Amino acid sequence: MDEPVRYRVGDLDIAVICDGYIKLDAGAVMGLVPRVMWEPIIGPENIDREHRMKLSLNCIVVRSGDEILLVDTGMGDKVQGTPRERGFPGEYGRLLEGLRALGLGPEDITVVANTHLHADHCGWNTRRTEDGRLVPTFPRARYIIQAGEFEAAMHPNERTRGTYFEENFAPLQGTGQLELVEGETELIPGVKFWPTPGHTADHASIVLSSGGETAIYTGDLVHHAVQVERPAWIAAFDILPLMSLESKKKLAERALREHALLICVHNPFPGTGRLTERDGRRTFVPA
Repeated sequence: MDEPVRYRVGDLDIAVICDGYIKLDAGAVMGLVPRVMWEPIIGPENIDREHRMKLSLNCIVVRSGDEILLVDTGMGDKVQGTPRERGFPGEYGRLLEGLRALGLGPEDITVVANTHLHADHCGWNTRRTEDGRLVPTFPRARYIIQAGEFEAAMHPNERTRGTYFEENFAPLQGTGQLELVEGETELIPGVKFWPTPGHTADHASIVLSSGGETAIYTGDLVHHAVQVERPAWIAAFDILPLMSLESKKKLAERALREHALLICVHNPFPGTGRLTERDGRRTFVPA
């Protein structure tokens, strides 16, 4: 298991933990970009015989005062059998181990926020008990989700139903822990949702600001760091690709302006770096 990696942003203590990784079709990750352009960047050695690449499942734990926030919850442990083998191959389900490495248990988390509700970002929102019931994994936490995203997840269409799994979020409606919000919303002091539509209509990244410093947890605004450098490289998974383009341009401009630490969900653990620019060329530099 990857040990948590810690960062400071002003007064905020940030730890990146990992639920493991999934393997997805590399061409789908890179969208319309020809393979001859993206394969040298990913590295042919990082593509398996089924043309899949590993995508890490990086999540963050943020402390601010008495609040402990968990952003995204990975794939979890509920997907098994054929759905796992065919749709979501990989090694995952390690999030709680990452929390234990920080000295935390599920009951210590006070807020859970999901950038969106695709299966690889909210799997540990719930867990199955021994008698088969679905319950919130984090019994004391408020679960904060964009209202539009929750509505889209509860009523998926032919395109989206393959990655919206009700078991990950519908049980939250009956426990009094679900908080639906709209737009830029404070999660805990110094941490806010930042709407970045495109991957889904109500996708939101997370901005952490304290002491004049900034970090941004990108969510699925980018699936690989090269997509920060080149906003026109857009994953095939994005429902609204032209909105993704505008959101990524906004991300890049803010990352450069504020010298922000970028925390990329699917980059190799811990997925962190900063965007630099020289002679008009932008480069993601791992941190």
